[in-house]
Amino acid sequence: VQLQASGGGLVQAGGSLRLSCVASEGTLSTYNLAWFRQAPGKEREFVAGNRWSGASYYSGDSVKGRFTISRDKAKSTLSLQMNNLEPEDTAVYYCAAGSKTTIYSELSKLYRYDYWGQGTLVTVSS
Repeated sequence: VQLQASGGGLVQAGGSLRLSCVASEGTLSTYNLAWFRQAPGKEREFVAGNRWSGASYYSGDSVKGRFTISRDKAKSTLSLQMNNLEPEDTAVYYCAAGSKTTIYSELSKLYRYDYWGQGTLVTVSS
């Protein structure tokens, strides 16, 4: 599976962006999918995920209610709708795909994802 992320850009605080991730080769329907982000000088962290069964999960209160992850199985596309963006959301965002056999408690772990997109930069100005 080859993933390609897009949709990043520069936006003012309070604005919105929609990230997309498409599979240039293969299908995403049998994978758990996720978005991670890496801010300058920080480690890559989990943002949101979507299990192959369709259930979504989020990293916590910092994004819950502002970010929505969704999957279009027919188009093999993963999206992340980001609303009410904050300067703290500034990061390179990566989409990832991992085995559907991963247990729930491991879904936010980087090492559970085998395929990664190239990243798309989101910059939120204050």
